[in-house]
Amino acid sequence: MELSVQTQFCGVIGNPVEHSLSPAIHNAAFRKLGLNYVYLAWKVDTIGDAIKGLRALGNFRGASVTIPHKVSAVPFLDDVEPTARHIGAINTIVAENGRLIGYNTDATGSLRALKEGGVVLEGRRIVLLGSGGAARAIAFALAAESGADKLILLGVDDRERTALASDLRSKTNVAIEDACLDDSTLGRTVPDAQILIHCTPVGMSPKADASCVPASLLHPGLAVMDIVYNPRETRLLTEAKRAGCKTIPGLEMFLNQAVTQFELWTNQSAPVDVMRVVLESRFQ
Repeated sequence: MELSVQTQFCGVIGNPVEHSLSPAIHNAAFRKLGLNYVYLAWKVDTIGDAIKGLRALGNFRGASVTIPHKVSAVPFLDDVEPTARHIGAINTIVAENGRLIGYNTDATGSLRALKEGGVVLEGRRIVLLGSGGAARAIAFALAAESGADKLILLGVDDRERTALASDLRSKTNVAIEDACLDDSTLGRTVPDAQILIHCTPVGMSPKADASCVPASLLHPGLAVMDIVYNPRETRLLTEAKRAGCKTIPGLEMFLNQAVTQFELWTNQSAPVDVMRVVLESRFQ
């Protein structure tokens, strides 16, 4: 494909974005289908200015939105689809007839990753670490569709965490507990949990040697999903495997949410096999 004035462009908005594999998988998918699209990476601090700039560019088709802008991007859009509005966070922007619409593909991507990994959700006690945009999406997906018995939210940002807990209590029927993410609350909640989902940046490349969960708390009755996908096997997942836990790598959720993004931007079925091969090749 040759870039031209007709080339449609997409990209990832976040900070950091240096680690992102979104450009690799989306550009490979565009090439596979022969689409005149290109996908870039934009390191952005001021989300409102970035979105205003994208509006001014005629061939902008859409964007992935990542840390720390999944919640703060919402007010700058023209509309947000119902699921994302319910969640209060987006991870996808689609340009449609001059309007920017927000979507959230993290929710469906996370549930699919858990179910495809053989994790039973119904009746389970789930500990979720973090309270940012991705955590909001996963929490609402679990509360709405999993049949979980209890969802325990642990996060370091008290305001953000309590707001999420309040939203979940008012909009869903799942029992919600929330507390500060520290060794004490981890020690109190993880031993009795059946599922642990990590939604913070801790352990992300280049600081891949970090984990916010002491290995001593991990146990064979626990399924662990880490939404960090770079590195493919985080320290948390390595220690969880060693403890006998079932593990779900972040790559699975990342792939699932990216497939939905691609289809929103192009209105074509994504070449999932190509996207998976590109992702996995980066970790060999």
